[in-house]
Amino acid sequence: MNTLSKPLLEEEVAVLTEEIDVRDLVVFNDDVNTFEHVINTLIRICKHTPEQAEQCTMLIHYKGKCTVKTGIFEELRPMKDGICEAGIDAKIL
Repeated sequence: MNTLSKPLLEEEVAVLTEEIDVRDLVVFNDDVNTFEHVINTLIRICKHTPEQAEQCTMLIHYKGKCTVKTGIFEELRPMKDGICEAGIDAKIL
């Protein structure tokens, strides 16, 4: 009994190619929200660690914006909505 399998021909192999549209969830600076509020929102909505949320908040403050998550639109949309509902300006770019 031969247990070795023969190599698959090209026609026998199904090649899957999927183009994934990766986007950025960007939070913008404002003069209204406190550091604490932005940090807590990123922890709650984006599941950031406290350190990660603090670093993003510092970048938002000093650079004017920061990409807080990267992923597909369907994954980022609920996070963007949650951040905006907390009164923080965010966009999916």
